[in-house]
Amino acid sequence: MFDAIAPRYDLLNHLLSAGLDRRWRVRAVEALAPGGHARVLDLCTGTGDLAIATITRSPGATVVGVDFAAEMLRLGRAKVRALDLLQRIHLVRGDAAMIPLPNRSCDAATIAFGIRNVADPGAALAELARVLRPGGRLAILEFGQPRIPGIRTLYGWYFRFLLPLVGRLISRHDSAYSYLPASVGNFPPPPEFCRLLAVAGFSQVQAVPLTFGIVYLFVGVRTPEQK
Repeated sequence: MFDAIAPRYDLLNHLLSAGLDRRWRVRAVEALAPGGHARVLDLCTGTGDLAIATITRSPGATVVGVDFAAEMLRLGRAKVRALDLLQRIHLVRGDAAMIPLPNRSCDAATIAFGIRNVADPGAALAELARVLRPGGRLAILEFGQPRIPGIRTLYGWYFRFLLPLVGRLISRHDSAYSYLPASVGNFPPPPEFCRLLAVAGFSQVQAVPLTFGIVYLFVGVRTPEQK
């Protein structure tokens, strides 16, 4: 499905979020605050927008982007090449439940709107804990539900009816943008997802609502392993 919608994926991200997706990514990078020579993992990197945002705001960092969809990665590599960032962003194909990186090899990690697409989110979070050094920071962006009643009603209508219609017309894929609201509805609410992060080995976990709670920014710190 993601390979099929890859050619119009970026366009639809910007269009359906009214451009807010760029601002959300900036917030994630700011929460991560990677150091001068940090090695950052961007899991479920897609076409690499968050990896590029990380490099843009952290000039000394390098990013390894991992994704399962080959066509997404192909388009991402073209973007990275056009920006002359091939030395700083490396995109590789891999499974979120078996991240192809050594233990404690990353200083920070990000996921933007991808964790709900992983078959076993708990396994992916455990893998993130494995590849992060103790004290390494994690930032995850994921869709949520607005907290203000009127906005929640309006957003629910948009998310269930208008978004799938526009997505279907532009992507020319029958089910991809109907899958989106269904997957968000099945994703754990913020308190439950915070508990999953704690179980996986993260402390100082927070769920920060963005844009009235349409999106949540989850942040945490890799807890040192107990001896």
